[in-house]
Amino acid sequence: MSQPSKPPSIIELYPEETRKAASLLKQAVPLMMRHDIPPNPVHYALWYTYSRGSEPELNRRMDKAVEDFDVFPTETASRLFRDYIIRGELEEARAGQQQVIELVDDIEDDVSHSVIGSQHYQQSLSQGLSALQEPVIDDLPSVLSDLQESTQLMQDQQEKFLYRLRAAQQEITHLRGQLERAHMAATLDSLTRVFNRHAFTRLLERALAESQQGLALVILDIDHFKQFNDQYGHPLGDRVLQHVGQLLRDLLPPGAFAARYGGEEFCVVLRDCKGFSEVIEFAEQLRNKIQSLRIKVRRTDQVLDSITASFGCAMAEAEDDFESLLTRADDALYQAKRSGRNQVHPAKSEAMLSA
Repeated sequence: MSQPSKPPSIIELYPEETRKAASLLKQAVPLMMRHDIPPNPVHYALWYTYSRGSEPELNRRMDKAVEDFDVFPTETASRLFRDYIIRGELEEARAGQQQVIELVDDIEDDVSHSVIGSQHYQQSLSQGLSALQEPVIDDLPSVLSDLQESTQLMQDQQEKFLYRLRAAQQEITHLRGQLERAHMAATLDSLTRVFNRHAFTRLLERALAESQQGLALVILDIDHFKQFNDQYGHPLGDRVLQHVGQLLRDLLPPGAFAARYGGEEFCVVLRDCKGFSEVIEFAEQLRNKIQSLRIKVRRTDQVLDSITASFGCAMAEAEDDFESLLTRADDALYQAKRSGRNQVHPAKSEAMLSA
């Protein structure tokens, strides 16, 4: 089965560095404001691409839509987003679907041939056995020859089917790998390799629906990260985020998961905690690990030793939903920052807040 060429991913379609991307942002947002278009992710992706000028046909269709309707219809935006922004992902999905269809068709053909061969062999075997039961067999060599020929034919068909079955297994393994990579791309933050915000929201909501018992949320925010980026540049800031993501992956206890919630903010969900002290102990361990990070500025060989993070921790309670648990942990993080940063602050319970 031929392998289709892989279309570029969404990220690969937008290789701009930070300054160029910021320049395009300054062009795209005013264009949306001029036409009273809400700057949601779909509209922004379209008008960002419009500002790049890399898709002349997209620009023409967008100009025509605004001219014809004096607005930017939702249906048009959705259609253009599919046709020009995520077309690579759609093409890859369609290609994968076609591979599965072809694979199933091939296996079905091989099974059909094997079944037909088995039926022919059974018929030959029955005829041979009937002949052997006759009192006098004049053409015994011919009967045995027919049986041998049928047996050899059956063996050849079975070997061919086994070969095709093994090839199909390899193809299934390849397709499974493609699906797993697509799933990882959809759920992981590409920079830090922990879950992204969308996946975190879904996973925490599911965890709360299963049981709040022993469930805890830790939110951490890298201190003074904007100033750090301004002083040392975004590439070094990205390295810091990558190191924090690696620490999270290394320190997560069984059943826990971590996510990059936005910018320099991360969330960790712990399960089966025996008490709040266990949550605080985990957060303190992570805080010390981050404080111990030593990152070298390559152009100057300067070693940075001033990276710290602030933490807010909250234990889930019986009436908690996603918003209430997140709010209490976020309030605790705010208190940690107000109290001087580089510390862990526990959240107050709902009972304490309502008292």
